Amino acid sequence: MSRLLPYPLLTVSLVVMWLLLNSFSLGHAILGTAIALFASRAMVALQPSKPRLRRWDLIPKLIYLVFIDILRSNIAVTSIILKGGHKRQTSGFVMIPLELRDRTGLAILACIITSTPGTAWVDYNAANGRLLTHVLDLVDEQGWINVIKRYEHLLMEIFE
Repeated sequence: MSRLLPYPLLTVSLVVMWLLLNSFSLGHAILGTAIALFASRAMVALQPSKPRLRRWDLIPKLIYLVFIDILRSNIAVTSIILKGGHKRQTSGFVMIPLELRDRTGLAILACIITSTPGTAWVDYNAANGRLLTHVLDLVDEQGWINVIKRYEHLLMEIFE
């Protein structure tokens, strides 16, 4: 069974998502199942490592912080857009030294940074642990470093 469905939860999730995004019909069910089976088999070739969670209890705190920061960023970016040229924003790059080395933690940090409006994960150098981010309205560089470090410390507690 594991050879046919190496990632059964992924397969079922993809089929359900396909049917939710498309109209439910026999053809879509067959097509969605075929795509899900193909994607599940493709994951075997990638050989993702299974994350080891040390502190499950910190995940709600992380989700809450990310939600609040995304909400604040949405308001800030909306304000910049609506004000137009009245306020001059200064975009820039911030280099952040990271201690986090867990691949899953880094992937989640990349998702958090990229999903926050006004910020983008640009480059990560694994050799020296430096992360380059772009910020739309860079007023306080140390403030951005502190925000990323807050996420980093939570992710380190969860994964390392």
